[in-house]
Amino acid sequence: MPSAKDVETFLAAYPPEVRDVALAARNLLGEALPGATETLDESARIIGYSYTPGYKGVVCTLILSRTGVKLGIVRGSELPDPKRLMGGSGKVHRHVQLQSIADLKRPGLKPLLKAALAAWQERNEVNG
Repeated sequence: MPSAKDVETFLAAYPPEVRDVALAARNLLGEALPGATETLDESARIIGYSYTPGYKGVVCTLILSRTGVKLGIVRGSELPDPKRLMGGSGKVHRHVQLQSIADLKRPGLKPLLKAALAAWQERNEVNG
């Protein structure tokens, strides 16, 4: 787990509104993914949330840019998204665009995170 100082240093390169959204999203993911390990990938501008080492363990990511934060959902294309929160055109992964802290309260986001975790757990029971 990165230290608070490491996260603060990582986020310092972004505008205050992006930092605020990223910090609020970290709190949400901490609640939605209990026990997940948080990893900073500074070169990729990503904060990853995983349960086992390596890419196979990743459930979600926070992808930062100067204009906002994307909540990446690993294998999101396989998940139900009745509120149509996810964007992206990839065959496997999807993301939810977060422009403000209010976006974290959108209906359907917490169930989507719960489904992402359940799908990861199911894949790893089968493949583990």
